[in-house]
Amino acid sequence: MAPQVLETGALDDLRVRMTGPLVTASDPAYHEARRVFNGMIDRYPAAIAHCQTTDDVVAALACARAHDLPVAVRCGGHSTPGFSTCDDGLVIDVGGLKHVEVDVEAGVATLGAGLTWGELDAATQQHGLAVTGGRVSDTGVTGLTLGSGSGWLERKYGITAQSLLGAEVVLADGSVVRADADGDADLLWALRGGGGNFGVVTELTLKVHPVGPLVLGGMLAYPREHAGELARAYRDYIERAPDEVGGGFAFVSAPPEEFVPEEMRLKPIVGIVWVYVGPIDEGREALAQWKEIAPPALEMVGPMPYVALQQLLDAASPRGIREYFKVDWVPELTDEAIDTMVEQANAAPSPMSQVILEPLGGAMHRIGDADLALRIPDVKWSYFCLGLWPDAADDEANVGWARGLAAAMKPFALSSPYPNFVSPDEGQARLREGYGEEKYARLAELKRRYDPDNVFRLNQNIAPAGYRPVAAS
Repeated sequence: MAPQVLETGALDDLRVRMTGPLVTASDPAYHEARRVFNGMIDRYPAAIAHCQTTDDVVAALACARAHDLPVAVRCGGHSTPGFSTCDDGLVIDVGGLKHVEVDVEAGVATLGAGLTWGELDAATQQHGLAVTGGRVSDTGVTGLTLGSGSGWLERKYGITAQSLLGAEVVLADGSVVRADADGDADLLWALRGGGGNFGVVTELTLKVHPVGPLVLGGMLAYPREHAGELARAYRDYIERAPDEVGGGFAFVSAPPEEFVPEEMRLKPIVGIVWVYVGPIDEGREALAQWKEIAPPALEMVGPMPYVALQQLLDAASPRGIREYFKVDWVPELTDEAIDTMVEQANAAPSPMSQVILEPLGGAMHRIGDADLALRIPDVKWSYFCLGLWPDAADDEANVGWARGLAAAMKPFALSSPYPNFVSPDEGQARLREGYGEEKYARLAELKRRYDPDNVFRLNQNIAPAGYRPVAAS
């Protein structure tokens, strides 16, 4: 497919105004620049604007509006549905905005919107601080934050959106505003879970919390045939465990490494991801209590840098892998729900796929629901069904498996996940249900205020009726 070609004058003008490079189809770097994390997404933008300053973003947005181009905003490019790119439009890539400053005394980090979680963790861990972040280290901080921000620390410190204190935003009309408690508090509320609907965020201010730099973390592995009884035991253990115990119950395949017993390599296993956000000795006590209940076949837990814990799943999620997900809240992890999940997870057609049961509670439910756009229901669990496979010939089987798992789990779930995890094929109704009518109505009104023309529509779009049609994703 060939991308739309803009007239030379428009591109020349944008190149002159930008500090960073502008990449088009005639550039040798184009095909690499247009790629995103999910190998299923193969799109051809008219141009990719690699922004290095807020002024670059203003210039790129002005060009897109002047030529009526769709706008996609990209940081880490991890949007599984492909919202961080587009056909025949302008990709505003904020990956060059990399500055970061940590105020240790205030417990606050101010960072450019282009940082990845690995880069932010590296900066904050110099001071023994962190914020709940993504489970793959090259995920962009900004996109994850705006649409929720799930991670291993959420039982102790909540999801990332709950730690968002402020942001610099380029609005659709090109104006640059500050969203925080002393500036535009309505916009700050909308950004805390409302996704990329309101502008291009160029800078974030996040509350950071004491973590590490060493934590007791890693994984415990068990044969898959014991998944049901292990899940029941983990459910009972984690629901009475302190908030410092984080992690999850994972259906994965064992890596073909020497430290893994030969009979387990590349075989389906149960992995207990373990992280204790507190003193190492206290973490060992908590871990010993679990191991008394369920001695592991393989233990890979010990004192480790928090940054290493954050990279635990990187190798299992390589850039360019094909991905399709289903995610939902689970109010109660009943025995029937566990049996259903075990049956469905065991049917995964790809050994690379992952299903994670994520324990919730703790800090997630201590921040007032009115303080953020995101609705966090009072539930105990969520599940992440991540279909991952390398070959396009297997798309139908793997997408069908993920959809089948979600259908089987529907009797036990809320059908209203984090906004970041609503797929385009699920429709706006599910997104609206996830926010609830009151919050959705407020978000729609703020959308009218900040983006009346729905310029920022390549996202989990909350635009109400009356907007121009949303571009097909």
